[in-house]
This record gives sequence, structure tokens and C-alpha cells, in this order.
Amino acid sequence: MGAIRERMIQEMELRGLAPATKKSYLVGCRVLVSHFMKSPELLRADDVREFFVYLMRDRGAGAATVRGYAAAITFLYQHVLRMPEVVAELPRPRVPKTLPDILSREEVQEILSSVRSLMHRTILITAYGAGLRISEALHLQVRDIDSQRMVIHIRGAKHGKDRFVLLSPQLLTALRHYWKERRPPGHYLFPSRTGRPIHIDVMRRVLKATLAGVSVRKRVTLHSFRHGFATHLLEDGTDIRVIQALLGHAMLTTTAHYTRVDASNFRKVTGPFDRLPALQAISATK
Repeated sequence: MGAIRERMIQEMELRGLAPATKKSYLVGCRVLVSHFMKSPELLRADDVREFFVYLMRDRGAGAATVRGYAAAITFLYQHVLRMPEVVAELPRPRVPKTLPDILSREEVQEILSSVRSLMHRTILITAYGAGLRISEALHLQVRDIDSQRMVIHIRGAKHGKDRFVLLSPQLLTALRHYWKERRPPGHYLFPSRTGRPIHIDVMRRVLKATLAGVSVRKRVTLHSFRHGFATHLLEDGTDIRVIQALLGHAMLTTTAHYTRVDASNFRKVTGPFDRLPALQAISATK
């Protein structure tokens, strides 16, 4: 894409898109160009629609993948090429809203204790202990750990917003142990050999290798630790608005998603049938 790629990068930077979003958009547009082997400026609406048919029929792309490509290509034609008519009728299939598998506390402990590397283990401990996105944990700097106020300063999180999150005593102990053993050089708490934060793909490989050696059979991703943090707080009776602030959600409705997976309180609810005055007589009826 050459010059078009550079223009796209500039437009994404001007709009403050997250690094993961920028990478996803560039990959999506590169696949489009590779499919036709010509400049996207030469494509028309029918060509782009043909590309999406190819994605769904030949590559078996699911709804979430199709929506990801649609977002990337829409950005390209609307904001970079200024050809919005090309993407006016792109398919945006509905993504099924499935409930994630939630790790129990015992499963979290089993996974964390099975991570061999102290640095990798501490990264996942931090993600779970403070409810961080894995990218937030990877980009922590030494100065972000405030042991006096018992908070962690998250800088430039999603949508460019800073926030403070919980630094629990146990998490502080884990971080101090890591610091004492590794003494990481530079500003970042979890640096790679180049001095930059460890790449998220490294953590994906670490988690995959760890899961192969544990008894947990649920679907576990790096985001599962953040889900576990929120759900376990709910189970402990923490107010959902407090959880909203800790997670950095702009909308309470986003945090409320976690109430869909917290079934621990179901057993505390008395069903309407159990309140019927003649319950025993009804139950005994044959």
C-alpha cells in the first residue's frame, strides 16, 4: 500500500486509536489489497462486497472476524481515501453474545502457580489482582506502583484515559518479590530484552503452554483474569459502581455484563414457587 499505508497510520494516530486497533486495521486492509493485487483506490463497491463473500465462503470467517474487517476497510475508505460510497453497504453480521467461561478462585491459583517464569507469573498475577487488561499490565512503569496510597496508576488506557486501580497488600508483596529478584532495568516494570514492554504474543504463548499442564479445561484467555477479578468481587458483594471504576468502564452497562456470569447469588434467592402457602400439599400431589 506504500503511501496509502502511511496516510492511514497518520489518520489513526490523529484519532488516538489504540495500538491493537491500529495493527488490526492495517492487517485487514493488507489482506484486502493482497486479495486483488491492486491499489484499493481502484476497487469499487462490488469488488469489496466480493471480498467479503470470499471471507465468509472460502475462509469460513465468523461474524466477529467479518465485523473486524468491515471496521478496518471502512476506516480506509472513509478517512484515508475519502471514498465512502465504496463501503456504504458493507455487511456487519450480528455477533452472538456468548457468556465467557469464568475461572474459579482455585482455578486461578492453579494456573498462576504453574507459570514457570517469575516475570510472566507476576504479569498474570497483576492482571488478576488489579483487574487489568493485559496490555495495561505489560505497559506498567515502576513509578506507577504507589505503595503509599496503595494504588496503581494506569496511564493512557483504553480511550486514552488514566485511572487508579487497587493495589492490594498481597499484590504488593508479589510485586516486591519480583522486583527484588529481577531488578528490571529502565522505566518499564516488565521489560523485554530490548527494554520495551513484553509483547502480548509472548504472553499468549506462555498461557497456552501453561494450560497444557494444568487440570483446568475451560476456555481461558489472557482476558479471563480480568473477568475473574470482576466476577469474584461481585461474589464478595462489592458494589458494581466500585467495580466499574476499578475496571475503567465508561458505561455502567459494560460492567453490568459481569452480572450475567455471576450465578453465585442464585442460591440465595427464594423462588416464587417456594413461597406458595400450600407448597407441601402441591409437592405431595400425585
